[in-house]
Amino acid sequence: MTTPQDVPIREEPIRIGQFLKLANLAEDGGHAKELLEAGLVTVNGEPEHRRGARLNRGDVVSVDGRRARPA
Repeated sequence: MTTPQDVPIREEPIRIGQFLKLANLAEDGGHAKELLEAGLVTVNGEPEHRRGARLNRGDVVSVDGRRARPA
């Protein structure tokens, strides 16, 4: 398993849709929504479908084998 990429955030919590874009795991908000609805996003190993879900520093987000975490 790859080491998650640390992505600097200004404030926590951050919404998952925003984070997916910031971490380049989604192209834009629409793409983030599609990824979430398709069940392709996990947070700390658990599936996440809510676009407004909030992340804190250290949470690990995975999409298609790519991993990132707010730092």
